[in-house]
Amino acid sequence: MKKYLLLFLLMLGTITFAQNTKTENVQSLKITQKKCLKKKGFNLVLKELVSDSRCPEGVTCIWAGEASVVVSVYKDSKLVEDHTMVFSMKNEEKNKQWFSKYLPEKQKNIKNFSVFPYPKEGVQVNPKNYYVKIGYVK
Repeated sequence: MKKYLLLFLLMLGTITFAQNTKTENVQSLKITQKKCLKKKGFNLVLKELVSDSRCPEGVTCIWAGEASVVVSVYKDSKLVEDHTMVFSMKNEEKNKQWFSKYLPEKQKNIKNFSVFPYPKEGVQVNPKNYYVKIGYVK
C-alpha cells in the first residue's frame, strides 16, 4: 500500500511540475499630452479628455462607465488626424485596430489599453495628468 501511495504522489508531483506556464513579456507605452514632434514616422498625442464617466474606486455603480478622449496623430511633425476614441468594453476591438495602424510593428500585438489615472471618490484630477497606457507583447 505504501508503494502505491508513493507512486501516486510521485506521478502527481511530476504532472503538476510538468505544466509549462508561458509568461508574456508585456511592455507598455504611454500616450501623453506632451508633444514630441521631432520624431520621424507616426507620433500619437493625447489632445484632451472629453469625458470620464467610469465608476470611481470606492463607489458601487450599476454601470462601469467609459472614458472618451481625442488622440492626435502626427506624421513627420504634421497633423494627420484628430480621432475621438471611447474606451469601453464594446469598443475594445475597434480601438485595437485603430492603434495598430499607427504603432510600430514591434508594438502592434496589443494586450490592453486604458485611460489613467482611474477616478477615485472625492479626488479631483487635473486634466493635464491624464494619459493613455497601451500594453503590448514584445
